[in-house]
Amino acid sequence: MSFCTKEGNGKDRIMFLTKDDLSSPSTIRHKEDEAFDPWEPHGLILPNGSINWDCPCLGGMASGPCGLVFRRAYTCFHNSSSQMKGSECMSDFDALTKCFAKYPKLYGSKDKSNSPTDATTSALADGINTPK
Repeated sequence: MSFCTKEGNGKDRIMFLTKDDLSSPSTIRHKEDEAFDPWEPHGLILPNGSINWDCPCLGGMASGPCGLVFRRAYTCFHNSSSQMKGSECMSDFDALTKCFAKYPKLYGSKDKSNSPTDATTSALADGINTPK
């Protein structure tokens, strides 16, 4: 059985291992070996390239009544490799627009002159037509 002790100031650790401990590959993972620290704050895209659905920048869009539809549409857009980024995702964004229209009080536009559907459609079209 292995055990670990700390030297006087707590900076160094001394590990004592048995032959049984050394007979199999180590399962110890160092922080440097991890792609990223899941407890550190991250932006919308994590260091490994996946989408951070917990990012406060999404403003709760990934949850709620249209959360699943939003995730599907945004994942499609994020993974898009077409020349016109996201052009193959129009059916997903159409479903998202229809979902937004079902909940006008929750997803309504702050600008009273536009309907939520018009605002969403124009915002999505602006995002899709933006070259990267």
